[in-house]
Amino acid sequence: MKAIRTYQDMTPQLGERVFVDASAVVIGDVWLGDDSSVWPLVTIRGDMHHIRIGARTSVQDGSVLHITHASAFNPGGYPLEIGDDVTIGHKALLHGCKVGSRVLIGMGSIVMDGAVIEDDVVLGAGSLVPPGKRLESGFLYVGSPVKQARALTEKERAFFTYSAANYVKLKDLHIAEGYGAQGE
Repeated sequence: MKAIRTYQDMTPQLGERVFVDASAVVIGDVWLGDDSSVWPLVTIRGDMHHIRIGARTSVQDGSVLHITHASAFNPGGYPLEIGDDVTIGHKALLHGCKVGSRVLIGMGSIVMDGAVIEDDVVLGAGSLVPPGKRLESGFLYVGSPVKQARALTEKERAFFTYSAANYVKLKDLHIAEGYGAQGE
């Protein structure tokens, strides 16, 4: 089974130096930015709308990324759009939402249709972001449903680019070992 799959004549587009683990599945209208990484058992399914993922973004093990199609119930549908330098923790579920740049999505979090996470946000592990909820830049959010907990510290803000750079180094090591480079 191929990790990168064409669907309805739409083939995922991978930027430079992208790592897709052989056990992951990336389908359809998906774009992955330079130096991004898709780890084991991830599903990124752009089969009825588009998914755009920026540079240096890591999608960690077991995460599911999907969209909502356009219909009479939802005229525009909801694509999935993710910025640069985003770390998406293990087993996260992102569905038809917008995530800015320099964001940490905690392990096991769920972000639902129409939700917007602005730049520079930490979403705590196991959090639920309900449909249409907006998370303001510069804060930590936790809970189910999510609530604003406090302003981020300077150390936490610095962690966004540190984490992104760390995953760039790690995916480069996996590529050097011959695992999953460019979805092969």
